[in-house]
Amino acid sequence: MPAEPAESAVETRGLEPVPDSERAGRVRELVPTWVAANISVLLLTMGAGLVIFNKLNIWQVLVVALAAPVVSYGMVGLISIAGKRGGAPGMALSRAVFGQRGNLFPGALIWVARWGWETINAVSGAYAVLTVLDLLFGVRANTPLIVVTLLFFVSCTFVVSGLGINALRVCSKWSTYLFGAFSVLVLGYLVLTTEWAAVFDKPAGSTAMMIAGIGTIAAGGISWVPSGPDFTRYLPRTASAKGMVGATIGGAGIVVLPMVLMGAVMAVGTPDLASAADPVSFIGELLPVWLAVPYLLIALVGMLLINSMSMYSAGFTAQTLGIKVPRAWAVSVNAVISLVFGFLLMVVAKSFFGSFISFLTLLAVAFSAWIGVFGVDMLRRKTYDGPALLDTTPGSAYWYRGGFAWQAMTAWGVALVVGLLFTKVDWFAGPFCDTWAGRNGLGWVVGILTSGALYAVLPRTAPLEDAAGAKEPALAGTLSN
Repeated sequence: MPAEPAESAVETRGLEPVPDSERAGRVRELVPTWVAANISVLLLTMGAGLVIFNKLNIWQVLVVALAAPVVSYGMVGLISIAGKRGGAPGMALSRAVFGQRGNLFPGALIWVARWGWETINAVSGAYAVLTVLDLLFGVRANTPLIVVTLLFFVSCTFVVSGLGINALRVCSKWSTYLFGAFSVLVLGYLVLTTEWAAVFDKPAGSTAMMIAGIGTIAAGGISWVPSGPDFTRYLPRTASAKGMVGATIGGAGIVVLPMVLMGAVMAVGTPDLASAADPVSFIGELLPVWLAVPYLLIALVGMLLINSMSMYSAGFTAQTLGIKVPRAWAVSVNAVISLVFGFLLMVVAKSFFGSFISFLTLLAVAFSAWIGVFGVDMLRRKTYDGPALLDTTPGSAYWYRGGFAWQAMTAWGVALVVGLLFTKVDWFAGPFCDTWAGRNGLGWVVGILTSGALYAVLPRTAPLEDAAGAKEPALAGTLSN
């Protein structure tokens, strides 16, 4: 009997839905998946930024670190429910919402956004390699070495993401154990060496800056929302939806909370941490070599996994855009792009942190318009027509009018513009960025509410099967499904 695609060394399944007979996944496997998606020293830098730039004290940082993963990964978990219902990747299921041609527009934007996310992580991984080389051998970074480390990191990413879901599961499981163990050691070291009086004496910042901090930390999680179904498509239809949401929030939260808090504590004694051009080398300065080197190596594996997960999803997105290559090779496009952009960010950009925060802010807005539309659509349907998802001809049930579902396209386009109007970054400021929502960094919330509300009130166009009296039900879904 041939091996099932889900169990082979290289995952060969692309956009086609996973049949029920091959859905052997378990909800608890989502915990290490979302742990791995957050194993990044950038969370330390972001925690430091909450203290240095947002002027928050340790108790406010605690609130931010608790709220951000609940908000962002709560949305990831909810959208993930579509994966077990339809058995297909998120951007393939999105065809049922936007139409076969209409889906190309949000799909292209999300694909481009992934370029930036993968670039940021490739740069962080390369910096981790450079820091280890400096600590162990005194080798200083230079342009040729930057190119070599970037190439090494991206190549490893390409291999893992190309192998597919099983490789990601195995790597996620073991990196979770290792990173957790060494994070406890780092936390213990900080407890013993930190001047806690200085930490607790810091005055509180404004509520506005605390809300903005939640948005900044949550932005990273929001970028995973369209990818949520990619990691739940192998779950059986009977899998608990509440359990999926809980496992997603829990997996992310047990990393985000301690990492952000550690970054905030580190920033009290090292205020330059938040604005360092190299966001990783400070670990070598704050920790002893015996702890810094293994911690950075394990964090390097974590950042490699984050990029692998992103490229895994990006491969599916590329296929939905009409790039007709196997999934394992579709990720190569993003690998090349992250190499080029990573080099520019490491060699040309003057401020890593400024570029990173600006990118995260715009990324959240770009994804939010899609989230509102797709989320409301999930409440209206329980099933997806598998053959129709793959059929890109006018005969597809999801062809709608000329390949477009105009209601979804209208809601998405309006929300994208409105979200940007309330957004401000280093090099862009919308006309409403000085309003309460703009000052609190809530342009992405405005985007979700706008797209969701507008799509909800617009009349729904039925798929062709519905119009002909056939099969896809238009019943409201519930969290129990």
